[in-house]
Amino acid sequence: MAGSKSVVIAALIANGAIAVLKFFAFLLTGSPSMLSETYHSISDTGNQVFLLVGIRYSGREPDRSHPFGYGKAQFFYSFLVSVLLFGIAGWESLKHGYEKLVHGGHTGPTDQAVEFLGFSFDPNLPFDPIWVSVAVLLGAIAFETYAFVKANAELQRQIGEYGWSGIPEAFRKTSDVTTLTAFTEDAIALGGAAIALVGILLSRFLGNPAYDAAAAMLIGLLLMGFALALAWENKRLILGESFAADAETELREVIRDHPGVVHVDGFRTMFIGPGKALVAADVSFDKELLTGDIGEDIKQIEKKLKQTDSRVKTIYIEPEL
Repeated sequence: MAGSKSVVIAALIANGAIAVLKFFAFLLTGSPSMLSETYHSISDTGNQVFLLVGIRYSGREPDRSHPFGYGKAQFFYSFLVSVLLFGIAGWESLKHGYEKLVHGGHTGPTDQAVEFLGFSFDPNLPFDPIWVSVAVLLGAIAFETYAFVKANAELQRQIGEYGWSGIPEAFRKTSDVTTLTAFTEDAIALGGAAIALVGILLSRFLGNPAYDAAAAMLIGLLLMGFALALAWENKRLILGESFAADAETELREVIRDHPGVVHVDGFRTMFIGPGKALVAADVSFDKELLTGDIGEDIKQIEKKLKQTDSRVKTIYIEPEL
């Protein structure tokens, strides 16, 4: 949890500063891809705020109305990020880029005021403001690289801890949606900044604003694609996904190999929060065992399960004789 929180805070600081700089560059140039990148960074910043709220809310102690705790709050807030922030930012970027592509746009020194949400700004600068956009995007790439390295380090730690083969398997099996969101977001932020940089430079040196507008549309599609992927990943956890089959098999074997256990009649798992899972099992014990012995065996089995997989937090074992 501490690793996830540090990843989110690093991304929040980086994205907040980048959003301001990108918006300033847009006002200087009127570049549609810079506006798309502004939407992108604003959504990223809001994303981190939602994730921090989810982390804080999920830390509440279990109570009567939520006996298994509030861990799933992170799944819910991460889902909100995908739908409300990335979906909206992606659509606005795509729409703005399309309008500029159809009706024309410009990149470079502006010969008229830039208008945005009813606000008019006329730079009248003695230098080509295109280089402001280039500097901002290069700075954004540097900031996002820092945040990406933090997120990747945490994801790699989890890959090593749980024995996953790599990032693709981690995406399918992780319950830490906070780190998953931050990692993917930072990767897309790097890609978006690179696309905007290429689009702006091509428009400037080839004298065709269509490249800038096309870059804005591509950034919008990238954001909308990420929104769908993130929503899908959170859906599986909100609906109560179980451990992966290999992890369940390992835990089942721990119970079956315990002395006095005859058969594991039923076995179920479910994530109740990031890195927190519930295990329920119906276990047939040797009929010659005394009730007191079974109680001690259950305690030993619970201890073994938690030692086998650190994500196991809540265990219910129903003895069958």
